Amino acid sequence: MAKRAQKKQATSRRTRQPQKKLSDLFHETLKDIYFAEHKIIKTLPKMAKAARSRELASAFTKHLRETQGQVKRLDKIFRMLGKPARGKPCEAIIGITDEGAEIMRDFKGMPALDAGLLSAAQAVEHYEISRYGTLRTWAKELGMSDAVQLLQATLEEEEATDHALTELATSVINLEAEQEKMLEAA
Repeated sequence: MAKRAQKKQATSRRTRQPQKKLSDLFHETLKDIYFAEHKIIKTLPKMAKAARSRELASAFTKHLRETQGQVKRLDKIFRMLGKPARGKPCEAIIGITDEGAEIMRDFKGMPALDAGLLSAAQAVEHYEISRYGTLRTWAKELGMSDAVQLLQATLEEEEATDHALTELATSVINLEAEQEKMLEAA
C-alpha cells in the first residue's frame, strides 16, 4: 500500500511540472553554445602559440577574432529573448578542448603536433556547425527572423573555417608531418 502511494505521489509531481517547449530548448542550447564559445576563446590562443606552422597559428588567431564577434551575436539573441547572456557548462566542448590540450602535451615539439591541433580544431568546428545549424532551424520555427540571420552568419563563418582548416591540413600540415617522419627514418 505504501509503495502505491509513493508511486502515485511521484507521478503527481511529474505531471505538475510545467511542460517545456521548443523555446525552452532553444534557450538552453543557446546557453550551451555561449559557454562553448567562451571556452574556445580561452583555448585558441594556446593552440596558436603551440602551433609550429605560421599558417596554422594565423588561422587560429583569425578564428579567435571571429569567435569574439560570434559571442556578440549571441549577446544580441539573449537580449531578443529578454534573458541574461550566460552560459551553462557544456560537457561536449569541455571534452573536445581537453582532448586538444592532451594533444598539445603529448605531441609538443613533434612533427605531428600541427596535424593533431587541426584535428582538435575541426572537432570544435563540427560541434559548432551542428549547434548553430540546429539553433538556426529552431529560431526559424519559432518565428525569430532576426535571430535566424545572426545564427546563419555564424554558421557560415564556422563552415568557412572548417573548409579552410581542411585545405590547410591537406595541402600543408599533414604532408609536413609525414615528410618529417620519413626524413627521421632515413
